[in-house]
Amino acid sequence: MPSVSSARARVTLVAAALGLVVVLLDVSVVNVALEALRREFGADVSGLQWVLNAYTLVFAALLLTSGALGDRFGARRLFMLGFVLFTLASGACGLAPSLWALVAARAVQGLGAALLVPNSLSMLQQAFPDREQRSRAVGWWGAIGGISLAAGPVLGGVLITHSGWRSIFLINLPVGLIGLLLAWRHAAPGNTGHRRSFDLPGQAAIVCTLAALTVALTEAGRVGWQHPWVQGGLLLALVAALCFVVIEWRSPSPMLPLALFRIPAFAVASLVGVIVNFAYYGLIFVFSLFFQVEQQLSPQQTGLAFLPMTIVLMAVNVIAGRLITRMGARRLMVLGLALAACGYLVLLPIRIDGAYWMLVAPMLLAASGIALTVPTMTNATLSSVDASRAGIASGVLNSARQTGGMLGVAVFGYLVRDTAPGPFMRGMHASLGVSVALLLAGSLMCLFGIPKDRKEAA
Repeated sequence: MPSVSSARARVTLVAAALGLVVVLLDVSVVNVALEALRREFGADVSGLQWVLNAYTLVFAALLLTSGALGDRFGARRLFMLGFVLFTLASGACGLAPSLWALVAARAVQGLGAALLVPNSLSMLQQAFPDREQRSRAVGWWGAIGGISLAAGPVLGGVLITHSGWRSIFLINLPVGLIGLLLAWRHAAPGNTGHRRSFDLPGQAAIVCTLAALTVALTEAGRVGWQHPWVQGGLLLALVAALCFVVIEWRSPSPMLPLALFRIPAFAVASLVGVIVNFAYYGLIFVFSLFFQVEQQLSPQQTGLAFLPMTIVLMAVNVIAGRLITRMGARRLMVLGLALAACGYLVLLPIRIDGAYWMLVAPMLLAASGIALTVPTMTNATLSSVDASRAGIASGVLNSARQTGGMLGVAVFGYLVRDTAPGPFMRGMHASLGVSVALLLAGSLMCLFGIPKDRKEAA
């Protein structure tokens, strides 16, 4: 019989995982609805990018503050608030009468997601104080999240085919209610050790940076790089980013303590988070358009086309939690990034009239690498900082990841903005090439930038 505290810890893991499930499900499930949304609202590629990036923009911009607020007011309280907002916004998405109403509701979903993710990790940090147990719990948390991310296209395809695109948002309602109840009944209130003041100037600067960058990159495909709004947006993003660094450097209570980046494992893991999501989210968007627009597959067929990635992500994410304690974070991240790069490299000869079976092995290889990397870098981040800084540390990592995903969709969306077969395939090949180069660079950064841990040194 497990002890009461052990049982509560396991239920806390379930609640935390459900928070990650709805967040990541809504990152990937929308991809198979792209064609349905294009027909429903008459949207172009830029409009479809906004459905994805409105969510990711708010998610990334507010993660830092969310982690800090969780450290200050308690992770459970912020986690529950996030579930309430996310569930209500999901209902609004399912009832949206226009494309821009959907985009606005997606932005509110992003706010809920920003409260859910870092505080779910903080709850795990508190529920599993033992390092090895925490590694396994984070592995399961990442595995369930990885399954959700990968299963999103499959589930979304089935739902859209049989119930319409609105059902992919309405399905979040019962999941949100269950997660909210479990967190309320079983999660510990949590520590409130860091009484930092709210960094309003820093928050405003980072929101301005990401918003200006997203607008510029997304609208460049519609109006061109020479347009004043695009050039002005890039300039504003640069100025706001510099202001953010200055504000955080001088602030006595910054939302992003820059001293954290003096920790090699933390700094490298954060940068790798940008790279992994840039490649993965960006290419999921590209492949969704490839299957639906170029190969004319239905939403259900598109979801099934992603099934090999779903299966391998389910298996490898679970294995990764155990491999971390045996191999060490450094070796596992080097291996994972290299495998992902190899998988995308083999996909470079892809053609519209090519056989589907030729995509299966490279997709399995790429998904295996991503599945090894994500829980490992999460664990490396939490292990590199003091437990009282778990909220802000996980906030930085997840903000970096979501920023990478947002940039991936924006940049690769620009490359495939012309859906005529020839230009689209050139853009798709360029997207794959950029992903391979970045993932290999990330693997080298891990090899030379992350110190060896005790087990690896032994």
